[in-house]
Amino acid sequence: MAEAATAVQSPPAGAQAVQRALGLLHCFHDNGPDLSASDLARRVDLSVSTAHRLARTLVSAGFLEQDEQTARYRLGPAVAELGQLTFHQRGLHLAAPELEVLSRRTNATADLAIRSGPHAVILVGGSVRPDTGLGLRRPLHSTALGKVLLAWPRPGEAAASTLGPLRPFTGRTITEPALLDEELERVRATGYALNDGESAAGVRTVAVPVLDGGGQARFALAVRSTPAHLTDDRLDWFLGHARSCADALAVLLLPPDQRA
Repeated sequence: MAEAATAVQSPPAGAQAVQRALGLLHCFHDNGPDLSASDLARRVDLSVSTAHRLARTLVSAGFLEQDEQTARYRLGPAVAELGQLTFHQRGLHLAAPELEVLSRRTNATADLAIRSGPHAVILVGGSVRPDTGLGLRRPLHSTALGKVLLAWPRPGEAAASTLGPLRPFTGRTITEPALLDEELERVRATGYALNDGESAAGVRTVAVPVLDGGGQARFALAVRSTPAHLTDDRLDWFLGHARSCADALAVLLLPPDQRA
């Protein structure tokens, strides 16, 4: 029995190499310039030779490509292809028209995000750059989108207590774990999250979840504007439009047997 237990706990062969290779791909999240083998090694804490060997393997599989002149690396066509596939498989191409309607009705920016580790990643909406198709990656604790994703986590997602030091972006950012826990309790009780200048001065955002049948936030939907436009007096009006859009997105994005 002891031998069987040990076998179950042992990581699968090659798991470390896979984790390291995925770590290299994550180095390109910030959409910065091409990276050298030394840059990659420094970011994932590997030797340059190991990083170079892994990068060359990823090049051969199409997940990275290497500039012949500079020898620096960038994401390859296989990543772009998989990105397009998952975008359509998730039905996210259907979300854009709904978000555009919400934006016009509220005269505000409307965004849809998912969770990726400690970040909320905007996939569709007004914050997606038209030149690159990339949205923003924002810390969970300082955004309305992030608070929604923390308040209704999916199985396997780390709790708020594991986020580590909560970085302040403005004087309003919640940086105490206990205060963040209290805020998430309020979010669950009211059904929405508010970012009132916590990520950037002069920005106010309200967000609601797109819940599945298990009560977990599959997506977070946000409406963002200024405090002068998104006022306390009009908050319920904004929430009504946001929740109507979230209901429509649940129908478009979730299979019938997974809807609330």
